[in-house]
Amino acid sequence: MTWIAPVTLSDDRVELIPLSADHAPELRLAVRDGDLWTLWYTSVPDEAGMDAEIARRLRLQEEGTMLPFAVRDKKTGTLVGMTTFMNIEADKQRVEIGSTWYARSVQRTGLNTHCKLLLLEHAFEALDCIAVEFRTNFFNRQSRTAIERLGAKLDGILRAHQKMADGALRDTCVYSIVASEWPAVRTHLRYQISRYPA
Repeated sequence: MTWIAPVTLSDDRVELIPLSADHAPELRLAVRDGDLWTLWYTSVPDEAGMDAEIARRLRLQEEGTMLPFAVRDKKTGTLVGMTTFMNIEADKQRVEIGSTWYARSVQRTGLNTHCKLLLLEHAFEALDCIAVEFRTNFFNRQSRTAIERLGAKLDGILRAHQKMADGALRDTCVYSIVASEWPAVRTHLRYQISRYPA
């Protein structure tokens, strides 16, 4: 993986650190906060599946299609979730930010805004991406609202895009931010952080 490589991203609120198998015990505690695996419209590992999920993400990193992070809340010093660069297309200079989950206690606190600003800064300013994509289930209104609040625009809906664990078909909402929009999005996110500190 030459275009995109493991890196630590941080600001005064949050630290995104390269995911490691050693993070499993803390992440099991984090996912218990809100029983996140019970949300039918998203895919969050339960405590028993955490080791396998970390291994899956690290395998995709070896294959060059994912760069996974553990999310550390600097207020508490604890790990509170995971996020990734995924569906990496080096030849097209495109990435998706996804496979993200946070403990319920840090949801709607501003932590996500900090995380997304760090990831988008790295994508557009270090990796010179031409576009960054976000995808979520049509029924995941909380995720859709958070993505739209970033300034991403809806590209469209992929109907019957994939099967969920229970066999239901998922409609996937596809959003993106393109490079020409990044300066305005960056200003918007910095404003949100300054006005509503986490």
